[in-house]
Amino acid sequence: MGEFKMINNEKSLILAIETSCDETSAAVIRNGNEILSNVVSTQIDIHKRFGGVVPEVASRLHVEQITLVIEEAMTQAHVDYEDLAAIAVTEGPGLVGALLIGVNAAKAIAFAHGLPLIGVHHIAGHIYANQLVQALQFPLLALVVSGGHTELVYMKDDGHFEVIGETRDDAAGEAYDKVARTLKLPYPGGPHIDRLAHEGTATIPFPRAWLEEGSYDFSFSGLKSAVINYMHNAEQRGEDISPADVAASFQESVVEVIVSKTIKAAKEYEVKQVLLAGGVAANKGLRASLQKEMSIFTDKELIIPPLSLCTDNAAMIGAAAFIRLKQGKLGNLALNGNPGLDLEDM
Repeated sequence: MGEFKMINNEKSLILAIETSCDETSAAVIRNGNEILSNVVSTQIDIHKRFGGVVPEVASRLHVEQITLVIEEAMTQAHVDYEDLAAIAVTEGPGLVGALLIGVNAAKAIAFAHGLPLIGVHHIAGHIYANQLVQALQFPLLALVVSGGHTELVYMKDDGHFEVIGETRDDAAGEAYDKVARTLKLPYPGGPHIDRLAHEGTATIPFPRAWLEEGSYDFSFSGLKSAVINYMHNAEQRGEDISPADVAASFQESVVEVIVSKTIKAAKEYEVKQVLLAGGVAANKGLRASLQKEMSIFTDKELIIPPLSLCTDNAAMIGAAAFIRLKQGKLGNLALNGNPGLDLEDM
C-alpha cells in the first residue's frame, strides 16, 4: 500500500528523522555526505533524575519536540519540501513508543508531499555517520559501540552488512552505566567513567572475557559483576577504595578486549578501513587505544567521527538513507517501528 516512485535528483536532499531513544533529531543531508542542518533535542536532563531512560517519558517528549525540530532543520537548511528527494526515518531498533513518533511524522510528511519514504536501521546510521567525515572504501570493518550494541560489522560493499561479532549479554555502554551507578556517578555513566578513568591507575585485575578461540563476540556481564563484587567486598571489609582506580581498571578491561578483537578482525578480513561508530565512540580511552593499535597498519585507514556524530542524530540516518535511495530500497505507508529490526535483514 502507498507505494512511492523514485525521484531522480542530481543534488539529492533527504530530510531525516531520528527518535529511537532519548534524542529527537531532524537533519537535511545532501548527496549522503553533506550536512545542511542537524538539529538535536536531547532528553538527558529529564531522564537523569530517574537514573536511566523511561520509555513512556521519552515518547511524550518526542511528541512535544518532533514538529519543532523538523521545522528548525528545514529552516536552517534553507529548503522547502518541494526541494526534497525523500524522507528518511529510523525504523528500528529502539524503544517502540519512541520509534513510532518519528515513523508516523515521516509517513505524514511523505504522504502530504508525495515523497519517497525510506526506513533506516539505527546501527546502519551510526556506521554511515563516518561517510559524513570521509568517503567509505570497501571492504571495511565497523566497530559499533553504544548503550545497547557492541558489534563488529563487515561490509563488502555499500548497504551490505555482515555481523561477525556481537555482545552475548550486556553491551559496553550498558556495562558503563551500571558500573557508574555502583560508583554513584550521574547518568549517563559513560562520560563520567571515562573522565574518572583518566584520573586513576588501572591497578585492579578485573577479568577479560575473550570467549572461545576465534570468536569475535563480546561479553561484559561478568566484568560488570566483578566490579560490583569488588566494591561490595571492600565496603564489607571497611576498606577505602579509589573510584578513579576502579574506573581506570574497568575501562582498561573493556577497551583491551574491544580493540584486540577489532585489530584481529581487520587483519583476517583484509579490510581497507576500520570505522568507529556509536555513542561509546566518544570515549577518549577507546579512541586513543584504537588509534595507537591501528598505527601498525600501512594499508588500513581508521575513521573516527567527531563527537557530535557519535551520539544519536538524524544526520547519520540521512547518510545511510542516501545509499538506500540510490539502490531503490524504498518503504511505503505500511512502514512501522520495529524495535527488533535485524541489521543483516536490511
